[in-house]
Amino acid sequence: MTFDLKKDGKRIVVICLASVLMAVNIKTFVKAGGLYPGGATGLTVLIQSIFERFLNMEVPYSLVNLLLNLVPIYIGFRFIGKKFTLYSCLMIVLTSVLTDIIPQSAITYDILLISIFGGIINGFVISICLLMNATTGGTDFISIYLSEKKGVDSWNFILAFNVVIIGVAGVLFGMDKALYSIIYQYASTQILHMLYKRYQKQTLFIVTNKPNEICQAINLVSMHGATVLSGEGSYEHQKRQVVYSVVSKEESKRVIRAVKEADPAAFVNALRTEELSGRFYQKPTE
Repeated sequence: MTFDLKKDGKRIVVICLASVLMAVNIKTFVKAGGLYPGGATGLTVLIQSIFERFLNMEVPYSLVNLLLNLVPIYIGFRFIGKKFTLYSCLMIVLTSVLTDIIPQSAITYDILLISIFGGIINGFVISICLLMNATTGGTDFISIYLSEKKGVDSWNFILAFNVVIIGVAGVLFGMDKALYSIIYQYASTQILHMLYKRYQKQTLFIVTNKPNEICQAINLVSMHGATVLSGEGSYEHQKRQVVYSVVSKEESKRVIRAVKEADPAAFVNALRTEELSGRFYQKPTE
């Protein structure tokens, strides 16, 4: 592992700020609203509530959360990337400690507002961490592992898993809180889909007279290959080349910009790719 002062220093600062925002969100929205948002955070809050309600004991958030993250952290070190996991550990530890330190307070007592805006903040924090090549821990590790191994956007599977956790909370503490927690988790997942696009794919069809230059531009920007197809324009009946390529959605804008630089007259059609089977280059996680 190498350390770049400028790049890694920025990552550390952003992750520290994200951990503060996550801890504040837990104490002002999740705890104040009595929500169980799923994932390691929701499971930690659920375990705390079980100890308080049925055993009359208070357990620290940091203790439970760190224990729950042991297996995901191992998965991160073993299968994802050591540097990625170390920065994730920084996020997990800071968030856990700050959650125990920051006093609980309520911005609003409207449970619907708490569910929506708490979920938005949660999704925003997770997205920031992922863009900084780190994670908030828990099911995020598992989702990234599945995404890289299976080549699919697996966040909806994690949403389904979180609904199970929320269902257990509903049976124990009331279905109204559980249903609001689903709204929280849904809002979080939608923000995540909007901001983090690493595992979403996009298919590009590029009509051009410069197929070689276009293929080189795609490869230079994204490390992806392309297929050149022969075609004919229906209006002028002139021969055209169609370059077909699949890239990640986060790369697509840069790829299209490079394509237009290589051939300003190129016609580009970008389509969302729902499922992909076969070899697809995925930039390795540090």
